Amino acid sequence: MFEEIRKGLLPSLGVILLTRQKAEEAIQKLVEEAKLTKEEAGDLVDKLSATGDRQWSEIEASITKAIRAGIDNLDIASKKELYALKSKVERLENRIETLEQQISAEKEG
Repeated sequence: MFEEIRKGLLPSLGVILLTRQKAEEAIQKLVEEAKLTKEEAGDLVDKLSATGDRQWSEIEASITKAIRAGIDNLDIASKKELYALKSKVERLENRIETLEQQISAEKEG
């Protein structure tokens, strides 16, 4: 399941990187045409980058939330639940062993 998600996200990341590259190229062209100063271009690149980072974080959070909801719908036990069950089984095994020893001792004695 995670492999399919990863395969779906990697092309998106490529598009984001390609878009950033195209934006930088367009901004460089504006600098060359003297429509932007280098300082303005740098500021614009920083703002576009920050916006892209924020949007990527929002997408990532949304995907994580969707995956979590999907897993919850599958009714799969969490690690915490599995550890609790393991602990409970170990305690029951110990109780059984104790009872078996008591029965064995009573038979011998």
